[in-house]
Amino acid sequence: MVKRIPMRQCTGCREMKEKRSLIRVVRSPEGAITLDSRGKSPGRGAYLCPDPACLAKARKSRALERALETAIPPEIYDALAARLQEGAGGDG
Repeated sequence: MVKRIPMRQCTGCREMKEKRSLIRVVRSPEGAITLDSRGKSPGRGAYLCPDPACLAKARKSRALERALETAIPPEIYDALAARLQEGAGGDG
């Protein structure tokens, strides 16, 4: 029996990729925006490739803001950029 691999769409490049390889940004039910390293936090999530070009494209087109239906604070973009610098994808 073959196990199905969950796929999600990157908000930057709009390509379908494995969920584990993407970074999840989540808006909690209280409205707080955070990075979800485990991929299990409750709330509305949006996914992003661990690629600086995808982050730049998503930021320019405001794709994360549309996906999460709220304004994204600059600190979240800074945290995403820092995570990309570290080279951490979805491993947490």
